[in-house]
Amino acid sequence: MSEQPGGLYGVVLAGGTGTRLWPLSRAGHPKFLHPLTGTESSLLQATVDRLDSLAAAERIFVVTGVAHAAAVSRQLTTVPEANVLVEPSPRDSCAAIALAAAVIARRDPDAIMGCFPSDHLITDAGTFTRVIREAMVGARQGLLMTLGITPTRPETGYGYLQCGGNRGDAPVLAVEEFKEKPSYDVAESYVKSGNYLWNAGMFVWRADTFLAELARQQPQLAAGISRIAQAWDSSGREEVLGEVWPTLPRISVDYAVMEGAAAAGRVGTVRGDFGWNDVGDFHTLGEVLDADSGGNVVVGQDTEGKPGVLLRDTESLVVVPTSGRLVAAMGVRDLVIVDTPDAVLVCTRDRAQEVKLLVDELKELGELGYI
Repeated sequence: MSEQPGGLYGVVLAGGTGTRLWPLSRAGHPKFLHPLTGTESSLLQATVDRLDSLAAAERIFVVTGVAHAAAVSRQLTTVPEANVLVEPSPRDSCAAIALAAAVIARRDPDAIMGCFPSDHLITDAGTFTRVIREAMVGARQGLLMTLGITPTRPETGYGYLQCGGNRGDAPVLAVEEFKEKPSYDVAESYVKSGNYLWNAGMFVWRADTFLAELARQQPQLAAGISRIAQAWDSSGREEVLGEVWPTLPRISVDYAVMEGAAAAGRVGTVRGDFGWNDVGDFHTLGEVLDADSGGNVVVGQDTEGKPGVLLRDTESLVVVPTSGRLVAAMGVRDLVIVDTPDAVLVCTRDRAQEVKLLVDELKELGELGYI
């Protein structure tokens, strides 16, 4: 792929632990490293593969934590090791994105960057590519672009974008306001109005535009990131990173930058109908992966000739067998069954979102070895 000035740089955010997917997803091996795509690819690998027609391998960056850097590099053999940006400690999405923006802007002052979570599932890669190209048009006009997903139901687990009219010639809509996760009644009113999109947490903008907006709204964070970026290609990188990074505010990019930018009329969106799912819990995973005639989904079926899972008279199960043991179920429906070497989870699918409460309780009990 030829290098074009102002082309896309892909930034993949590989952080978080995915507590709603416990006990499969753990702090040491979070969900983005697992093959939850219905193929052998991990969510992280699928995210990078999706960017193949938008950005050359040398323009792909991954921001991840110290604990996962080695695993990320092992899975992403085409991404240059220097493009794996390692955070000393979690500082939420704003610092991670700002670090990537500053490093990229030093390399290419005209760069347009796209930021993508590593743990989302997208089924229509062709439409995804087209939508990103549409978002790049808005980015070149100086807008901070976010991708909005047309709601298919009154979802209370997502944030929303309140949209205004078109901006310019492209299919770019103004984003008037970011809305927090709503109650069911409010979500229903959003969907009926047709003026709201799900906030997918994916962004496209000029790196310099984002850094300028960061400096306007979060001067302390911007100054710290600037110091780190200046030392990034020098022998003093680790010293400056170790000194400055812990002082950065722990804040999401929505709170830190996007909400204020929207209020100032600087945020746009394009509709992204490309089969998006954030794989937030096991119930959701069961909805997006292929099921058998009874609606049962088996994630990561054993491939060594063993049966792995034996189901009889079951409906709508999500079964995740990773321990090597046989998992058998009979006469049950609407359950999640996750079998790992040291922990087994059984819950109803309609309570899959609450699994993180079990993780919270394990923390309170001091049972950190399970999380």
